Amino acid sequence: MGYYDQSDRVRRGMLVFLTAIISAVIGGLLVLTLSPALVRMGLLPQEYFSRGNAPLSEGAGPTQSVSVDVNNDITKAVQQVRPAVVGVVNIQESGGPFNQEPVQSGTGSGVIFEKKGEKALVVTNHHVIEGASQIGVVIPGEDGGKNVGAKLLGSDKATDLAVLEISSKYVTKVAKFGNSDQVKAGEPAIAIGNPLGLEFSQSVTAGVISSPQRQIKVSETMDMDVIQTDAAINPGNSGGALVNAAGQLIGINSLKIAEQGVEGLGFAIPVNDAKPILNDLIQFGEVHRPYLGVALRDLETVDLQARSTKLHLPDSVTRGVVILDITPGSSSAKAGLQRLDVIVQLDEQKIRDGSDLRSYLWKKKEIGDQMKVVFYRDGEKKSVTLTLTKAPKHLS
Repeated sequence: MGYYDQSDRVRRGMLVFLTAIISAVIGGLLVLTLSPALVRMGLLPQEYFSRGNAPLSEGAGPTQSVSVDVNNDITKAVQQVRPAVVGVVNIQESGGPFNQEPVQSGTGSGVIFEKKGEKALVVTNHHVIEGASQIGVVIPGEDGGKNVGAKLLGSDKATDLAVLEISSKYVTKVAKFGNSDQVKAGEPAIAIGNPLGLEFSQSVTAGVISSPQRQIKVSETMDMDVIQTDAAINPGNSGGALVNAAGQLIGINSLKIAEQGVEGLGFAIPVNDAKPILNDLIQFGEVHRPYLGVALRDLETVDLQARSTKLHLPDSVTRGVVILDITPGSSSAKAGLQRLDVIVQLDEQKIRDGSDLRSYLWKKKEIGDQMKVVFYRDGEKKSVTLTLTKAPKHLS
């Protein structure tokens, strides 16, 4: 019985000891957990957490301010061009025939590229001003800038370009044209414009030139040569500036692929392509283009059997354009070209497709120029020389 009594006392002693240890641990954890809250409630003094004699505070740390003047190629380029980038407001009539009111239909961007006397010229996109009954231009400045009326000198749907005339009274800067033919993949690219409206006017995004020359399809019959960049270009940037590191205008922002999951695909019209278009719009209000007078189909879209049985082409001929129709009285008709002739060369320029043909005509030839056309007819290679005429107004 003594044995059992001794063992019982030992067990009770161990139980008391373990209870004390556990209580101490739990108490310590509660103190660590609740102490910050008790300090905030004023139940414990701040000095409870003092390190030595210096209490900690939330704002503790370095208080010295450092001023750095950041000045690099991009900031210099932006400073040169940004004042010349404006907002363009498309105003259309809204309501019935008897109570029409002007309503802002949309906004875009533009670039001031010329200032002479009391007038200044702005380039923008055709789709920015399309359908407008009135056009406003917002010139950057204090208090949100200055809104001035604009006159449309001319626009061109095919190249998505338009020229506006405004008063030069508030113009302080004109953009300088660069050479878009010398643009290289990988060089810096800076986009300036008004994404998502005038609220974000003169936003600057930067990236690189992804491709100096890219062909994209803008309609069923029309491809456009553009500069591709990964600088962010969003709705509202249209008509704004694409600038190189020297602060020179190399492109007019025009298009963006905005599909889900697609990023970094912005496009701009090269200024070297834009300049002759702008000159025509300023002088004539429209673009005067040379005209062949033919309806075409790219040869690569014709199946191999038809190339052999219908066109009788050699196997070596894989690129070119097939004439589907000829306008009576056109230069092509006068030169003797016929339906199903396959054009493969203009002068010394090989023609791969319809975009190639239009590009050569619009960039290299003028109305009244002579041009050699090399083509295949029934498998035989032929050539004719014709004189280019002016495109009808509805096709220009």
